Amino acid sequence: MTTHDSTTLLFRNTMRITEGHLEGFRDAISKAVAFAEQHGPQLMVETFVDEERMLAHSFQLYQDSDAVRLHWKLADPYIQEVMKHCQVERFEVFGTPDADVVAGVRSALSEQCTWTFSPRIAGFVRFATGHHA
Repeated sequence: MTTHDSTTLLFRNTMRITEGHLEGFRDAISKAVAFAEQHGPQLMVETFVDEERMLAHSFQLYQDSDAVRLHWKLADPYIQEVMKHCQVERFEVFGTPDADVVAGVRSALSEQCTWTFSPRIAGFVRFATGHHA
């Protein structure tokens, strides 16, 4: 596989946390990430919170479009719980998902936020061995 043919997808989700919902958001996102760590297909999930601006940034790395579909199927109840505390402000897809995943992203986000797709040029992933919390 050449670097240009990679099926790897990286999602960046920027969420605006609803005023007064920071603790609820933290709780819901922690449960969602714990579920994904145990059962989800993601290769990596990292979520960061900018409390001053009430923004959260979630990064999710997937092997391919099939993994994204499996994530959506498994995690829907957790996604719904998180969305009670925030609104997606920007959703960025890095890589080239298949037409089904593109349609799913567009359908789920419709007019509520800005979303972009950026095809991959080159890169690699190097994961350290061992577990990081």
